[in-house]
Order: sequence, then C-alpha cells, then structure tokens
Amino acid sequence: MAAHDKTAARKQARIRRAAIPQSIRNDAGDQGATHFLDAINLSPKSTLSAYWPLGDEFDSLPLLQALLQAGHRIALPVVQGASQPLCFRVWQPGDAMAVSSFGVSEPLAAAAEVQPDVVVTPFLAYNDAGYRLGYGGGYYDRTLRVLRLARPDVLAVGLGFAVQQMSVLPHDAHDEPLDWLVNEQGAQRFAR
Repeated sequence: MAAHDKTAARKQARIRRAAIPQSIRNDAGDQGATHFLDAINLSPKSTLSAYWPLGDEFDSLPLLQALLQAGHRIALPVVQGASQPLCFRVWQPGDAMAVSSFGVSEPLAAAAEVQPDVVVTPFLAYNDAGYRLGYGGGYYDRTLRVLRLARPDVLAVGLGFAVQQMSVLPHDAHDEPLDWLVNEQGAQRFAR
C-alpha cells in the first residue's frame, strides 16, 4: 500500500469527522456505551483499556464510567516511544494525569501497569472488514500484535461515529483488524 494512499485517506477522514454535527455528538457517547455493554460479553472484573478523548474524537468517557460501574478495571494507554507498543496503566476517576507530547491525557508513571483483556481504540476511519485507519504512528497495530501473540483472546474494539465508515480504506499487512466496532448506532462484530 502506498503511503500517500493512507495520507490522503487520513486527510479525508479528518475532514469528515470534524464535520459531524453537534446534534449527533451530544448523545453519541452514552449511546455507544449502551451498545458496547449490550453487545460485548465481558467476563466479570475484566480489565479494559480505553482512550481519553482528544479533540473531535468519539467521547469515550461515558463508556469508561459505565465499565467502572459494572465492576471492571480501567486502564489508559501510555506512549513509551516512537517504535514501542503502548503500555496500559490503571486509571480511576480523580487520578492525577499527565499530558503526553501528543496532547493526550495519560495516567502517571506511578499507576500500576496492566495487560488488558479488551483494547478500545479510537480511529479516523474504519471499513466493513474491520480495519481501522489510525493517526499514522502504528501504536495500536504494534500493541495489538504483541498482545494477541501473548493472548489470542484479547479483543480490539473500535469506538467511533457511524459516519467514519469508508467503503475503500487502505490497509497494510501489518495492520491489526478490529474484533468489534461500536458507534452511536450499534455494534458490529467482525470475523477474524
């Protein structure tokens, strides 16, 4: 896959996501949390990693709260280096956070590091085969590959808006597919 194909797709996807009206955004986080919990069968006290929303990303905070209320442990991703997989540190409401060089809120280094059972990922776009287009750093692909080698049952769940689906989405052999996609309209499972 040519790099310019992904660059062009990212540009188009950013424009598309930025244009999502506030009327859709207002309840999307709550709707996504409901669809997630209704569709995905979680073991009791699972450990889930989810992202802290940045800019015009899908609001993951209602899902974080719902998972905590259901008795699950939450971790947030932490960037360790440009070519490194992410690590995951435990987070609870009220915990102090640091802001990474990417502008993302992350748990402090003192927070316990854990291995998640489920990784909830943001994206710029996704397709009906379960591939996601990320921001270009390869962090989630690298991380999912490492986690799945250690534990094949780790689930990857994309969380975003329905309008982020693209019929033609460039992807490479190193791109890790999603197991589930959750948006404000429902949840979709992908065969892997």
